Amino acid sequence: MSVCVVGHSNPDTDSVAAAIAYAHYLKATGTDAVACMQIEADKLNPESTTVLKNFGLAAPQTMMDAAGKKVALVDFSDIGQAPANIKDAEVVAIVDHHKIGDITTNNPIVFNAQPVGCTCTVLYEMFKNNNVALPKDIAGAMLSAILSDTVNFKSPTCTAPDKAAVAALKDIAGVADTDALFMEMLKAKSSIDGIPMKDLVFRDYKDFDMNGKKVGIGQLELATLEQVAGIRADLYKALEDLKKDGRHSVLFMLTDVVKEGTDLLVVSDEPAVIEQAFGGKIAGNSMWIDGMMSRKKQTVPPLQKVFGC
Repeated sequence: MSVCVVGHSNPDTDSVAAAIAYAHYLKATGTDAVACMQIEADKLNPESTTVLKNFGLAAPQTMMDAAGKKVALVDFSDIGQAPANIKDAEVVAIVDHHKIGDITTNNPIVFNAQPVGCTCTVLYEMFKNNNVALPKDIAGAMLSAILSDTVNFKSPTCTAPDKAAVAALKDIAGVADTDALFMEMLKAKSSIDGIPMKDLVFRDYKDFDMNGKKVGIGQLELATLEQVAGIRADLYKALEDLKKDGRHSVLFMLTDVVKEGTDLLVVSDEPAVIEQAFGGKIAGNSMWIDGMMSRKKQTVPPLQKVFGC
């Protein structure tokens, strides 16, 4: 039985590239594997679609149900971000760069989670340390994922190993200008024209269990907040609708990559708790948080603290 390598729901570029890269790594080291993702190919976000096209890679196959399968997880280890029936699957490996989640296994597994900015950085080190050849096209996708996850090294999640991986991967992939590559991805990622509100909300969205309370956090990275000026009301309405589906709060990060900060849209049963988490005041339905770039490092931890996680 092939191992299905799959990233989190609403996959971003790291989740997609990591699935492709780890499936190749497993096959190169003697384990049959296939790259998967929890979405139909035609629903994949614009940035990831652009990356796959740039480097001539096929999208991972769709896998929404894990029952009865052998699976390797990349870029997550939370049940809430897993395919359906993950408890009825055999998890054989996890490669990640987030906090350890709530997925458990009955047997020892390969588990490699490191405090770096991107899962593809962890995978690059696995390729390098085990002398596994890295194809040019997969190196390009991994390079793109690291640039995306670290916001071209601007994110506080960025580490020295991320920068070292980019330096090596750009040579393997034959990419001369990583700044230009990042800007091309940002242009695709921040494209909103004609996109339904629900699709924008779920473009980069995750649910979290905050001490028994379900909190959703989405993010849209933009070159300027003016890009969403005309749709803010509709976007907020979509967040309100999402909250009605059993969530305590829904937060949406409108991240201005140039100004290096986030306008945080807030829909919550307890707005004061959200204000406490970030030390600010909600004006209207949002609050500006200077320097906030990372959901993983700057949004989730303060929330976990106030929710008593």
